[in-house]
Amino acid sequence: MLCKKHTKRFYMAKNITKKSENYSQWYNDIVLNADLAETSAVRGCMVIKPYGYAIWERLQAELDKMFKKTGHMNAYFPLFIPKSFFSKEATHVDGFAKECAIVTHYRLKNSDNGIVVDENAKLEEELIVRPTSETIIWDTYKKWIQSYRDLPILVNQWANVVRWEMRTRLFLRTAEFLWQEGHTAHETKKEAINETELILDIYADFLQKFMAIPVIKGRKTESERFAGAIDTYCVEALMQDGKALQAGTSHFLGQNFSKAFDVKFSNREGKLEYVWSTSWGVSTRLMGALIMTHSDDQGLVLPPKLAPYQVVIVPIYKGKEEFDEIDSFCTQVLNDLQTKGIRVKYDNRDSYKPGWKFNEYEVKGVPIRLSIGKRDIEKDSMEVFRRDTFEKKNYKREKLIESVLFMLEEMQTNLFNRSNLFLQENTFEVNDFEEFKNKIEKGGFVLAHWDGTEETEREIKKLTKATIRCIPFSEEEKGKCIISGRLSERKVFFAKAY
Repeated sequence: MLCKKHTKRFYMAKNITKKSENYSQWYNDIVLNADLAETSAVRGCMVIKPYGYAIWERLQAELDKMFKKTGHMNAYFPLFIPKSFFSKEATHVDGFAKECAIVTHYRLKNSDNGIVVDENAKLEEELIVRPTSETIIWDTYKKWIQSYRDLPILVNQWANVVRWEMRTRLFLRTAEFLWQEGHTAHETKKEAINETELILDIYADFLQKFMAIPVIKGRKTESERFAGAIDTYCVEALMQDGKALQAGTSHFLGQNFSKAFDVKFSNREGKLEYVWSTSWGVSTRLMGALIMTHSDDQGLVLPPKLAPYQVVIVPIYKGKEEFDEIDSFCTQVLNDLQTKGIRVKYDNRDSYKPGWKFNEYEVKGVPIRLSIGKRDIEKDSMEVFRRDTFEKKNYKREKLIESVLFMLEEMQTNLFNRSNLFLQENTFEVNDFEEFKNKIEKGGFVLAHWDGTEETEREIKKLTKATIRCIPFSEEEKGKCIISGRLSERKVFFAKAY
């Protein structure tokens, strides 16, 4: 391998379009160049590659811990749902009817034209490939619930779902995607509402403290609610192009599904009552939020808490004899870091030059890179590179662990602060429609009065392509709607959105 050459950032992410030139292409380039995912042979579906899946596993593991700390347990329900189940909750089926994939037959056969569907193997009842699991779960809960003693049921499911999207985009919108969906059953309305609020707070904490993504919390309008919900709470994030992304939702379902599936329980007075319920979920869409919140023209930028490996070690050497000496030093550094719980990769491949590796790990967003050569060993030090600021500094080995731990914590905070500043600088409060149109065109969240009618909501969307992202949890602030002039109870957040 060639000797280390201390250059400025010469090795660039050559295959990544500049964000300022084409944001959409920039996003796709990062997904592909950082080895996160790629399109598959199945139209609208994606292959999540090992590095991308490792990030998803980090997300999944942290959220799973947060759910379990609050008493939730995981279960698994069938992928297939009898079509008749969807007929029991009219609003719910209307919300998903256009996106459902349907299984009609159960066997193939050979023919002169190759493999075909066996027309004699038609299912007695067609099956829906789950777009969400409320119906199959509430049919199951009917068997589990007889008395108030059986409540609450606090169940979460990690699964895949299918929604037959016509226009797809890796992570953000695919025909099949991964997610978690919580489904809980409660004795009282108050308990169910408390659950809905609890989960929303978990999502917000997770996004802000773990993913370093600032969010706003609020309620969806009636037209934007989950199909079959009484109320939908949401967390919304702002991407670097000024568009909003719904990062998670928590739904208060009331007694809609328990009534549809006749799920009753004997209450404390011995009377039969319908169960109160919630559902909530986040998906691999969070991967898209991660990319678009933090990344730059050199590639992915990962918060340290989320990175599959937080540190990469790159040895710089020429010849086998020099490598043996450097390899021993690097291995000791690797062990020292791992002993402190730091996730480390030691890249001692001899088939790539150091510059190529530097570029690879910049594109993949590894938080810290250590490069170690013969001169570094002589000085008992190494060069440390920070991905978020591109700073390089030499550290003595005795100070390395302390410095790396500090940097990882500082980077996590820095990424959140940087994104939070962007959110603040791109959140605007307006009082008239002309100003509203100007701000929406430039991007960001716009806080403005709305009269509460779907008619006005549709009119604003038609004129500006902006939607109401959420009604904030704030005190009422009476005013006049920016477009109708009618009385408004409070301002709401508008934005163009993914």
